[in-house]
Amino acid sequence: MSAPASGVAPELPFFVYGTLRPGAYNHDRFLRGRTGGEEDAELPGAVLRDGPGYPYAVPGEGRVTGTLVTAAPGAYGELLGVLDLVELPAGYERAAREVVRARDGARVTAWVYLAAPGAPLGPVIASGDWFRRP
Repeated sequence: MSAPASGVAPELPFFVYGTLRPGAYNHDRFLRGRTGGEEDAELPGAVLRDGPGYPYAVPGEGRVTGTLVTAAPGAYGELLGVLDLVELPAGYERAAREVVRARDGARVTAWVYLAAPGAPLGPVIASGDWFRRP
């Protein structure tokens, strides 16, 4: 499921897997004060590819390690707007995908920014974890 054509997106959590993860350089810059929860998670059916300073997830046989982020109360629209503003011009497209929450194995539908056609894909990051790349 991709973002609806009407422009009205359901209020899903977000799965982040690169520079927006807690501890990475864009987390505090773009997410601080806008999140209500952050939990370890994985995106099945995807492969992580290196990019120009940040990674891209693409469909494939693998798993991508990341964080499931929920918006702070009243901050959903702002968080969605900031993430779209940062991610869409950088070669991503937003799509709803099932991710697996680490603490209980629950499958959760979340917005994931995947590589858009024409994104500058580099080598595969075999671990599926941006923090464990070579």
